[in-house]
Amino acid sequence: MIALRILAILAGAVLSAWVLWSAIRTVVVPRGESVRLSRTIFLTWREVFEFIGRRTKSYETYDRMMARYGPVCLLTLPVAWALIIFAAFIPVYWGLGVTWREAVVTSGSSFTTLGFDRPGMMGAEIACFVEALTGLGLIALLISYLPAIYSAFSRREAEVIKLEVRAGSPPSASEFLIRIHRIRGLEYFATQWDTWEHWFSELEESHTSQAGLAFFRSTRVRSSWITAAGAVLDTASLVVSCLDIEQSPQAQVTIRSGYLALRSIAAFFHLPFDPDPAPDAPISIHREEFDALMEQLAEAGLPLRADLDLAWQDYAGWRVNYDQPLLSLCALAAAPPAPWSSDRIEHLGRPRLVRLGRVTTTGPLG
Repeated sequence: MIALRILAILAGAVLSAWVLWSAIRTVVVPRGESVRLSRTIFLTWREVFEFIGRRTKSYETYDRMMARYGPVCLLTLPVAWALIIFAAFIPVYWGLGVTWREAVVTSGSSFTTLGFDRPGMMGAEIACFVEALTGLGLIALLISYLPAIYSAFSRREAEVIKLEVRAGSPPSASEFLIRIHRIRGLEYFATQWDTWEHWFSELEESHTSQAGLAFFRSTRVRSSWITAAGAVLDTASLVVSCLDIEQSPQAQVTIRSGYLALRSIAAFFHLPFDPDPAPDAPISIHREEFDALMEQLAEAGLPLRADLDLAWQDYAGWRVNYDQPLLSLCALAAAPPAPWSSDRIEHLGRPRLVRLGRVTTTGPLG
C-alpha cells in the first residue's frame, strides 16, 4: 500500500508538472514551440467546427461559424489546464493519507483557493498551498495572454483592412496594380514596401509565438491575413518581374521577408514545402493565367516589359519561393476564396494539426 501511495504522488506530480510546462511553453516562451496538449485541443475543436461547417448552406454562415473557432480553442486551453491540475492533485492527496472522497474535495477547494477544506496533515496541507499557487499562476498567465494575442490581432488586421481598400475584397494583385496606377501612379509602391516588410516580420513572430492567431479570422467576410499576404507577395513579384519601371530593391527585400515569414509559420504547423526550390520548379499558377493577367494590365495602361517570356520566368522564379507555403496556410486557415491563393487549394485537403514530427519537405505543387 505504501508503494502504491508513493506511485500515486509521483504520478500526480508528473502530470501537474507536465501541464505547467505546457502552459509555460504556450504562453511564456517567446519562441514558438509545438505543444501536444494545445495541438490536441485545436484538432478536436477543428473536427467539431468542420463537421458543422460542412452542413452550412452559404459561405457567410460558414465564415461566421469559423470565426468562433480560434477564440473557443484559446478559452478551452485554460479550462483544460485547470481540469488536469485538479485531477492530478487528487492522487497526490490520497497518497498523503487522505481518503479518495476527501481528496476530491480538497483538490477543488485548494485549486479554486476557496479554502473550505483542510486535510489536517502537514504533507497534504503543503500540497494544498502548492495547488493554490498553481491555480493562481494559471489565472495570471491567462490574464496576460489574452490581451497580448488580441493586440497582435489588431495590428495584423489594420493592414489587412487597408489592403482591402486598395486591392479589393478578396484582394488580388491585378486589382492592386490597376487601382493604384489609376489613382496615384506606380511610384506609390516605392513608399509602401517598408510597411509590408515590417508587417511580414511581425506576422512571423506573432503567428509562431502565439500560434492561435493563425485561426483568428478577419473582421470582414472576404478578407484573410493569408490571402492578404499572397496578394502583396504577388504584387511585389509582378512589379519586379513584369513592369517596365525602375527596379525597386526594397520590393525584392519585401518578397524575401514575406516568403521567409510564410515558411516559418508553415514549418511551425509542420506543413509540407520545399525549403530550397529550383527557380524553374512548377508552381500553381499556369502560363495561360499569367498571359491573361498581362493582357488585363496592358489594357489598363500599365507599362509592361517587352519580353513576356522572360517576365514569366522571372515571376515564376519569385513565386516558387512562397507558392507552396501560401497554399498550405490557406488550407490550414480555411481562408475565403481569393485569386491565385485560396482558389486553388481543393486538392490539398485539410492539414493535420497534430503531426508533431519534423517538418515534411516535398516538391512544389504542380
